[in-house]
Amino acid sequence: MGGDLSDPSSRGKYAARLEPELWDYIDRVNSWYPQEIVAAPIAEQRAVYNQMCVAFHQGRPEGVTTSDGLIATTAHPIPVRRYRLANKAAAAIVLYYHGGGFVLGDLDSHDDICAEICAGTGFEVVSADYRLAPEHLHPASFDDALAVFEWVAATGALPIVLCGESAGGNLAAAVAQATRQYARRAVGQMLIYPGLGGDETGRSYVEHAEAPLLTLADIDFYRRIRSAPGQSADDPTFSPLRDRDFSGLPPTVIVTAECDPLSSDGEAYRDRILAAGGRAWWREEPRLVHSFLRARPTVPRAAEAFQRIITDIGALGAGDGALISPQVGEMAGQRGARRIATFKDLIASKSA
Repeated sequence: MGGDLSDPSSRGKYAARLEPELWDYIDRVNSWYPQEIVAAPIAEQRAVYNQMCVAFHQGRPEGVTTSDGLIATTAHPIPVRRYRLANKAAAAIVLYYHGGGFVLGDLDSHDDICAEICAGTGFEVVSADYRLAPEHLHPASFDDALAVFEWVAATGALPIVLCGESAGGNLAAAVAQATRQYARRAVGQMLIYPGLGGDETGRSYVEHAEAPLLTLADIDFYRRIRSAPGQSADDPTFSPLRDRDFSGLPPTVIVTAECDPLSSDGEAYRDRILAAGGRAWWREEPRLVHSFLRARPTVPRAAEAFQRIITDIGALGAGDGALISPQVGEMAGQRGARRIATFKDLIASKSA
């Protein structure tokens, strides 16, 4: 998390750029999880983060049921939580990987988000826990993420949509790349402000190096804390953008926040999938910051962005040519050349 910017005089270029209700959210997050806490012991950081998540929790929509379980592996059991709509058969299953910088988070930290995805799409959702750094260095989190995917693929026949937020977006992308040749592979992936190991001299890394709630220094901290000795930045299971082959990936939607150093990762990932002949959409949500999903109850922009994400997950799971949400707000005007295509547009271009 970035520094405490509750003093308006310290907000710099973001003071007028971000709306008052978003600043209220930022100030509330920083009151729970201020910048200086990164120097605290990891156990203390997790305790404070978990308390913050409880404070922001919105409850589960009516009709959503849950059940917790453990996936047995040769190394250790992996906790999962399954979300279903009562009295309704799901048409697809969403495999969700939570955020938290590979250091924080668990099945409870993103519980309400998963429940709302279930209610909004009608799909079953499986939320995957995974081992955290620094106790468990890379590739522990990836290995767990892959094991949960393999379990979901082996125990059911529903189409699988991979979904991840922040660090979870990294895991979802890495799993999609590792499983693209499997007999049972994902039919789509939704990556929400993911960190994909992109070029840190890129547009958003430079423009938003000191953005509220996530700074370039934060990104460096989380990258170092999960790195094993001698970790290669070119390992695609660590940094999906460092892969050399982006062919064979499922239809992919990447949603980023304008005021987030990671936004360029989404743009670059979209471009590489398209260049490899795949289908991908990147949408940069204007005047939002990293972690905006947690702001959805009080910030209309965040609520609207989350609804577009739910709609897109539904389209990915259906796989029927439904439209993916277009680029929104002023970003469409600023980047008109980078239009977001529809399934039909891309299919037509391939057959032309």
